[in-house]
Amino acid sequence: MMHGPLPDQNDHSDIATSNALVAALQRGLAFCNSIIVVVAGVALVAACIILSYSVLGRALFHSPNYWQDEAAVFLLVGATFMTAAYVQGQRGHIGVEAFVGLLPPMVNRARLWLVDLASFLFCAFFAWKSWTLAHEAWVDGQVSNSMWSPPLAIPYGLMAAGMTLLCLQILLQLIIPLSGGRR
Repeated sequence: MMHGPLPDQNDHSDIATSNALVAALQRGLAFCNSIIVVVAGVALVAACIILSYSVLGRALFHSPNYWQDEAAVFLLVGATFMTAAYVQGQRGHIGVEAFVGLLPPMVNRARLWLVDLASFLFCAFFAWKSWTLAHEAWVDGQVSNSMWSPPLAIPYGLMAAGMTLLCLQILLQLIIPLSGGRR
């Protein structure tokens, strides 16, 4: 079933009146996410430029590419994981809404809350494992197998930070209905 944006997707007007701490956390995370989205946009443009340079350099000048592909991958990984919380905050993830029209509103709200809870548990586990992976890469001094050999702590750290922000966003979405706000 296809639908447009959720009607209350951007309406957080009653959050401020019901719980000041939750509203402050929501505003702080939204501000942080808006900065990250701009930086991620720059990273995507940089990845495009780097890959274009790589292709042109190989095709026209037969120059090797030691760092270009890996740098572009690092930028894309960072942009992808770091913007996940922004996308979740906008409810921009793809979801199957086959039962929305069939369920009563109260049951649908419970279903959405349970989906957020399951998402939070999965993302919390993913974030925890990502932080352990980043820590191991940092402590062991792991580098990639390429000739350039950048430290693997960079993409692992970006992945861990992005998943942590995503967990915070989902946690806020779990708390908002419990604190009297609307989803």
